[in-house]
Amino acid sequence: MTLTRGLLTAAAIPIVLLGACAQPGTSGEAGAAPDRATSDPVTESARADADAVVLRVQYRGGFVPPQFLAGRLPLVSVYADGRVITEGPTTLIYPGPALPNLQVARITPEEVTQLAAEATEAGVKTGADFGRPGVADIPSTVVTVTTGYGTETVAVEALNEAQPDDGALTAENKADRERLKTFVGKLTSLGADAQPYAPEEVAAIARPWTDPGDGLAGKPVTWPGPRLPGEALNATAGVNCLAVTGAEKDAVLAAAAKANQQTPWESGGKQWSVTFRPLLPDESGCASLRRAE
Repeated sequence: MTLTRGLLTAAAIPIVLLGACAQPGTSGEAGAAPDRATSDPVTESARADADAVVLRVQYRGGFVPPQFLAGRLPLVSVYADGRVITEGPTTLIYPGPALPNLQVARITPEEVTQLAAEATEAGVKTGADFGRPGVADIPSTVVTVTTGYGTETVAVEALNEAQPDDGALTAENKADRERLKTFVGKLTSLGADAQPYAPEEVAAIARPWTDPGDGLAGKPVTWPGPRLPGEALNATAGVNCLAVTGAEKDAVLAAAAKANQQTPWESGGKQWSVTFRPLLPDESGCASLRRAE
């Protein structure tokens, strides 16, 4: 499998428009509105940008540590050329592997177009009201679709956690949530032929290492890349970021493959805890994570 660019960004990532708002008209009706039931919303100009995101599902917010927010991966990203990137199964051990199990599969451009149309049918329309359930500290599920007509985004609180008898939700809210949940389930189940995703860029999200006290962290490992901690992502929380490419990226990935999430990394005479965040095809550098935080 040939992969184009490399990887990165989490929660609210600005998604590239797939093309200018289309203004095709029927014969003799210049400027007439397009028939969205029959026209292809993924324009030819959009298809030329293989790294343009057509669909993305991600979490936003929730009661989680700052380094987790910065390193959080989208649940699924569907690109204009048919690549589908998701996080695959993870080993149920503690501490878990240092590297996320990102997978990439491919669908046809026609299937991408069909999914974009289904997103609208599922209620992905900016401003849509899905209600606010009586659940606290749960991330919102953000679904974004971008086509030649523009970008539509919904953020649904506790999409999977709200109870069927939640009195804060109307019957319409509940029906809309079920329809969107079914669509999200379809997106996250794409890619039966998925293979490991090979990023061109990896971000190391670093913060000072503290001993968890469980004896499972292991021995300190010498950091193989440029000096940590890199630039500040969240100065208040002490969260920093360092992005690596090329040979430096390969050395970091090789070392991370042998580490776990509690491994202390030695760099510049200090020890650091590192969250590894492969950058996605539409992302570049630590700035992508700063926007997503």
